[in-house]
Amino acid sequence: MSGICEGRIVVVTGAGRGIGRGHSLEFAREGAIVVVNDIGADVDGSGSADGPAGEVVDLIRAAGGEARVDGTDVSDEDGARRLIESTVEHYGDLHVLVNNAGILRDRMITNMTAAEWDDVIRVHLRGTFMPMHHASRYWKEQSKSGAAVNARVINTTSSSGIYGNVGQGNYGAAKAGIASLSIIASMELARYGVTVNAVAPAALTRMTENLGGNVGREAPAEGDFDASAADNIAPLVVWLGSEESRDITGRVFNVRGGHISVAEGWSAGPSFDKGARWAPGELGEVVPRLVAEAAGNAKMNGLVPEKVS
Repeated sequence: MSGICEGRIVVVTGAGRGIGRGHSLEFAREGAIVVVNDIGADVDGSGSADGPAGEVVDLIRAAGGEARVDGTDVSDEDGARRLIESTVEHYGDLHVLVNNAGILRDRMITNMTAAEWDDVIRVHLRGTFMPMHHASRYWKEQSKSGAAVNARVINTTSSSGIYGNVGQGNYGAAKAGIASLSIIASMELARYGVTVNAVAPAALTRMTENLGGNVGREAPAEGDFDASAADNIAPLVVWLGSEESRDITGRVFNVRGGHISVAEGWSAGPSFDKGARWAPGELGEVVPRLVAEAAGNAKMNGLVPEKVS
């Protein structure tokens, strides 16, 4: 196999099914050596099995590529450390980390339990931080020793996090945190030769098939392009993992089907400076006017609704 990631050593978490599976296969097609990390859990995080990750590795090897299974829990500090250390020990280096592991425990805030909140934050946000922490320490040591580092981190956020979605307070908060963490990490790791970006994928997977817009969805006719297919996300992620992307860092991308856009984050909008301390009673005339002048919050598709005059 040869391609834009020829010889690059890549770790993909949550790689046994869906979007992560697509990442692993596409990296392999582009010449990468892939560590397929997945505990094989159900959508809600319960259970575990190595079957899905093993199937991905078998597919890669059958096509002439090189890959191995890793079944560690990346939200566990020791597990994340072992994942990075074992990859370096086995292959001699690490070039790309794709953080994709996740679960769902959807619930309205009024009904959500503390455990449902904690589990989702742990798997998504901690499960992104821990591998990135240990990988970045490795790359820092490499850079300090004088080695040339050309490394990549690609994290997985969501429109639920950067735009918001009812019933996903825990998931959205975790995904918003991942988007911010990606931007901050890009600032901190640039000095070591590491870029950090994030993608907000839209695709039909085990985690999204029961969401409102996907229930009752008709599959496209045979041979037609399926914009909701999970493997449509991989080309952008693989390009971001290549050496070609060296000048792109600290950005969040929306991607669905063949459509890619750059998510534009929080920015200061309409403002007014009194030049002195406000009295609360004065703000009734100021705040509504500023909000009326400001753009509305983006919808789940990332688009800002037009104002009605």
